[in-house]
Parts: sequence; C-alpha cells; structure tokens
Amino acid sequence: MNQVSTAKYNIYQSKKCLPLEEQRSLSAGPNSLSEVEDSLSEVEDSLSEVEDSLLEVEDSIIIEEPLEIAIKHRQGGEYTTDPLMVTMRTPGDDEALIKGILFSEGIIQSSAEILNIEFTGSNKGKYGIDNSVIVTLNDGHTLNLNQLYRNFVVNSGCGVCGKGTINALDIAYEPVIDKEYPQIEQRLFCQLPDLIKEQQLLFAETGGVHASALIDCDGNIIKIAEDVGRHNALDKVIGHTKEIIDPKRHFIFCSGRISFELVQKVLLANIGMIVGIGAPSSLAIDLAERFNVSVFGFIKENRFNVYSGHWRLKNVSNEPIEKVVDHV
Repeated sequence: MNQVSTAKYNIYQSKKCLPLEEQRSLSAGPNSLSEVEDSLSEVEDSLSEVEDSLLEVEDSIIIEEPLEIAIKHRQGGEYTTDPLMVTMRTPGDDEALIKGILFSEGIIQSSAEILNIEFTGSNKGKYGIDNSVIVTLNDGHTLNLNQLYRNFVVNSGCGVCGKGTINALDIAYEPVIDKEYPQIEQRLFCQLPDLIKEQQLLFAETGGVHASALIDCDGNIIKIAEDVGRHNALDKVIGHTKEIIDPKRHFIFCSGRISFELVQKVLLANIGMIVGIGAPSSLAIDLAERFNVSVFGFIKENRFNVYSGHWRLKNVSNEPIEKVVDHV
C-alpha cells in the first residue's frame, strides 16, 4: 500500500538568508532532497548570482487520508452496524491501527473479541486506498456506543479532540500497572534517539511522520510504527503487540511530545513507562502520577527530564537513583 507520494514545491534562496547548503538541511526532513541533489547542483552557481530566487523541486511527501471505522455488533439478538469514528492517518498497517484504537478506547481487551475486519471498498481516495472499514465483534461482546461515541473527526495531531464529552476523557477501565517495573538503566535512555532514528524509514524519506516503539529493558526494539499522527503510531504498536506486552520488561518510546492521550493508551496497555523526545503536558503528568506511570521527556545524548515515577530509573550498578531536591 502506498504511504509516500511526491509533490513539487519551491526552495527560496536569498543572499540575505542562509546559504543554499544550510537551506537543504533545514528543508522537509533528513535526506529528503537526496534524489534531487544532481538537479540542485546544476543550478547552484546560477542561484548564487541572484539576489532572490525560487527553485522548483520534486520531493517525497507522506500520504495522509481519512479512515472511517464502523462497528458491527450484536444488539437485541441481531447484528447492527454503527459508525465509530473517522481518523486521519498514514495508510498501511490499518488493521494494527484499528486494533490499537479499539484497545485504547476500551472496546476490546483481546484480539479474540474481533470476529472480522473488512475493508468495504466504498470510499477510495486520491491514491486508490480503501478508507472505509467495518469491524465485526464476536457474539459474546456487548458494546455501549453511547458512552464511547465520537461525534466529529479525529485529526492526525490529536486523538482526544474527537471526544464527545469531557467524561469520555477518563480511563475506560481500571488498568493493572506494575508499581515497580520496568526498571531501566539510565544509559539506555540516552541511546534511544539514535536507536529509533535508524529505523524511522518513512521519516528519513519524508520528514513528515511521528514514531512510537515498544522497547524492552535491554534496549531491543520489539515493534516500531510511523504515522502522521503520534497517537496513531502508538495505536499501531499496541495493535501489533498487545498480546505479548510484558509490563515488567517493556516500555513505550514516542518521537514527539507526550500528551494526555498517549499516557492514557499506555495505561490501557498495562505499561508503566513512557519516554519521549519532547515534553509532557500537564494533564499527561497528572494522569501518570495518578496511576504511578513513569514519564521521561526531552531525551538527549547526555540528559533527560524525569516528570514522574523516578523509582524505575536505575544506575549502572542496578541500584535506584536517589532524587535530589534542588533549592536553587
């Protein structure tokens, strides 16, 4: 399934701005202009003689399309089909995305509760991608859509933006979180950005996606997923791994900021730790503290911030790292 398209755009060049070489490195993403290096070099000399100029190039662009999800379930002895949501996503790996969403919404707690996932072919977009799906739940499953229903589109940047009521922001059911584990050596966190970057293939090509990964306490990546939406990337990871998650050894890494919804999804996957390149929000920290989830942010090569759950952090001697109160 296509995940990447191409688009033409213009690079602005001016002697008053950055040199052309620096503009290349700051454009759409890492290596995103690699395929047009030859054409750029041919005009570089002429551009350097012009005060202000626009250079048209063609580059890789990540595809974003809507996915319409409906739920088919037993009601009053008969099957009925109800719309659940529309989410903006990067196509490909849609079944894992759907399972992850159903787990995160508390609709299912096991893949065995899904009888069938059927793409209907009734809503194909610009790229010929099937954008409508019906998920059939098995006979023994009861569903209260009035409690779960989302009455408008969920965009790729914010999965909770489609919640119909404030009450829908709460946890669907009480999670089972190991209060002690996983325990992670601090050196591993500083290696994570480079470790993940090596496997962010879509980001390397387009510069336009987030990544989430399930990682074990030894630094092995169990599963990584990419998507235009950070919440979708995490849903894809959970959809692939929910049945094999080991709360004593596994934690979640996210390439961007840590929002309330990401912590919510981690909770319902029974994972006690989430690590991110960016900062958490106030609601994310509040929810994490409520359920004893560790939140680490601003991960860099030699430092990171600990927002909650510091007791899961270990030093090289596998001992807890003491919390020092700074009075400055």
